[in-house]
Parts: sequence; C-alpha cells; structure tokens
Amino acid sequence: MDMASSSLQRLAMMPVQVSRSSRNVAVIGAGAAGLVAARELRREGHKVVVYEQGQKVGGTWIYDPNAESDPLGLDPSRAIVQSSLYDSLRTNLPREVMGFRDYPFVAKEGKGRDPRRFPGHREVFLYLEDFARDFEILEFVRFETEVLHVGMEEGKWIVKSRKRAGADGDDPLIDSDEVYDGVVICNGHFTEPRIAEIPGIDSWPGKQMHSHNYRVPDPFRDQVVVLIGSSSSGADISRDIARVAKEVHIAVRSITNETIGKQPGYENIWLHSMIKGAHGDGTVVFQDGSSVLPDVVLHCTGYKYHFPFLDTHDIVTVDDNRVGPLYKHVFPPLLAPWLSFIGLPWKVIPLPMFEFQSKWVAGVLSGRIVLPLPKEMMEDVENFYSKLEAAGWPKRYTHNMADYQFEYNDWLATECGCSVSEEWRKQMYEATGRSKQARPETYRDLWEDQNLISQANEDFPQYKLR
Repeated sequence: MDMASSSLQRLAMMPVQVSRSSRNVAVIGAGAAGLVAARELRREGHKVVVYEQGQKVGGTWIYDPNAESDPLGLDPSRAIVQSSLYDSLRTNLPREVMGFRDYPFVAKEGKGRDPRRFPGHREVFLYLEDFARDFEILEFVRFETEVLHVGMEEGKWIVKSRKRAGADGDDPLIDSDEVYDGVVICNGHFTEPRIAEIPGIDSWPGKQMHSHNYRVPDPFRDQVVVLIGSSSSGADISRDIARVAKEVHIAVRSITNETIGKQPGYENIWLHSMIKGAHGDGTVVFQDGSSVLPDVVLHCTGYKYHFPFLDTHDIVTVDDNRVGPLYKHVFPPLLAPWLSFIGLPWKVIPLPMFEFQSKWVAGVLSGRIVLPLPKEMMEDVENFYSKLEAAGWPKRYTHNMADYQFEYNDWLATECGCSVSEEWRKQMYEATGRSKQARPETYRDLWEDQNLISQANEDFPQYKLR
C-alpha cells in the first residue's frame, strides 16, 4: 500500500466533524416515547415543546377507569379515552429489561410503589413521572393541549393546537398556530381499535366490545364470553374474566387440533379456531365446527395507527396498518429529517427502543448524524417491503419487529455512536419468553434467570443523571 492510499484509508476511518444546529422541535405526546424524545432533543441542543392533551405525562400508562360510550370504539363522535389499561394489568416483561437504558427501572420505596419484578401498571406510570421530573421535562410540556393540525407551509411545520384556559371544563378554549423546524410524532397506537370481521355479525343480537374498553371482569359475571385474539392482553383478559364468567371461549387464528377444547387447569375456558360466522339466533360458529350461544363477543384484536391531525398531502399514509413509506420505521424519505415517528414498532421492548430512535432523530436534526439521500432511503424502504411480501408477511405486520428488534436497536446504536444493547438484556428477554410459554400463570412470580438479574444490577450503578 502506498503512502497516498494509506492516508486516504486513515482519513476514511476518522469521524466526520459536522457542525451542529439547534432546531425548534414540536413533540406530539407526553407518553414514554414523547418524554425520551424530548430529553434526547434537549441533550442535542434543540428547543422543544411537548404537546399533551391530558393532564399528566405517561400516555397509555395512565389508568382511566372510564370506558368510551361506544364499547367497540367505532363511533367517530365518541368521547375518546386514551388509555387501554385494565385494572389487573401487570407488565409481561421484568423491570430490569423494561427501563430506559440510562434510567434503570429499579424498585423504589414509598407509598403506592410496587416493588415486584413484574409490577402493576401504576408502577410504570410512577417511573415515567420520576423520569420526567428528574430530567426536568415537565416545564416543556403543554398539558390539556390538543393538536388539531400538523402541516408544512413554506418549508416550516405549522402546529395548530387548542388549550383550555384553566382546569374547569367550562373554561374558554385558546387556539394557537406555531411554527417549528421539525415535528416528532409520539402519540402512541393503543387508542383506535381494530375490529375483527365476522360474517353475519350485523344480525347477531348480543353485545360486542373491544379490549380498549375493558377495565374489570365484574360486568361479565355468569356470562358466556367469546374472546377473539391470543395476544398478551387477550391471554390476561381471558383469565381475568374466567374468574367470574360462566364460560370463556377464545378464538384464535393460529391453532392446532391438539390445543382445541377445554384448557388444562381451567373448568370454564375453551380454545377454538377462528369464528366462521355469527347468526341471528344468537349462536357463534367456529371454523372447527363447534358453536356457542354467547352473551358478549370481546375483540382483543389490536389497534390502528391513527394520526388524525397530520397532513402530509399523502406523502405519508396508513395502509392496512402500514405507516409509510418510512426509512427504518422513523423518517419519511421525502420529509426527512423534519418529520419523524417514535414508537411505531410492536412486539418489542418499547422503552429502550424509543430511546435509540430518539437519539437518532435528535442527532440527525442537529446535523451530527447524516441520513442517506431521499432516493437511497426510498430504495431501502422498497427493498424492505419486497422482503416482507416475499415472506408472505401481510402489510398490517410491517411494524412487527418480534424477530429482529435487537438487530434494529444495535443498528440505531451504531448510527448514534453509542453502545449496543447489553447481552444480559437480550438473554433476559428470551428467558422471559420461554418462561411465559412454559408457565403462563406463574412466570411473573417465579423465574430462573437470577444470574442475569445480577448482571443487570451490576450495570445499573454506572448510570447517572446527565
């Protein structure tokens, strides 16, 4: 190798020094994604305003005992309840795995705190409140402020919002139009229900509801319930209801003949293949040929991505629950870096991923991290879609990252120049999944990964507020 080639090689290996720019950025939503986005944007030197239509930070982790007037959540005129939490919900991941990487989710003493390794939902809410307070994010949050419209005009983003002048519901509304360099969408995706399509359901005389409006099992006492779905919430809710219901019949897409029928350990839970149809005489027939006469059909069938305030002139669309086109699930190539989305992927450990995505967005907006050209980003998106199609993956699973979340996180970490996911976190996530599969009733209270807990606790003291 000659001296010129050697010098060029060394030059190529040196980090590129890019002057940083401070941007004026709007963050939509003060849930977990919005809070960590605000922190990372501020760390990078940006000016931040967080819009939150509720009275607290925490997003979907704020428990609301009220349900919507339309139990299916389809009526556009309904008063929307943002949270989908049910009263008995405990995390299905251990706290060591769940927390932001540099703000460990450790047990704390105090009134109302839940020290369990798999705590109830209120403990997660309190953790997010602690995070917002310790990183001084609350002063940047505009509470009780609904975002009505987000759109671009003359190269800038205009955020139109409406805020109540006081706590009283009768207080006058104040409308505002404000200009930003960039907008980060963090409004979550657990509010707009997806409903299963059931042939004949319009003539079926029983009651239907979506799990978004499920809170406690009492209304199902002595009833026969058909529950659609096998997600974590569906599994939890079916057991919760079975404590008081006469019968619970679970309909799922993926099933084997060996698992059909009454479930071991339960006297009143049955597993079925998907519903074939519903009839005017009140019966619901399953594809396996069995039928029941239920009082309620409960849809535990997930949610739609929904951005009613966002106007991109169809540059970004939601098609069968695919938000796109998005480069790496975050940036629309034609609007990057001025519009971004945090928190779209699902079947993941959410908070650490939000943190990686937020670091990336903040660094790109400042100019410290450089994105590919729009054409190159669009080619990457199209290649990704082609791979999904070739694998037979439906559009609605575009943001399902169950098989590659750590690969994705580590890619983001490398882009941001920070350390990749800890090995104990990956192993603990996998161990929890195996334990949940083997012991669905007790995995939250009995575990066999004490060595990984020790590794996590050795790591945690190195983190300090900064």
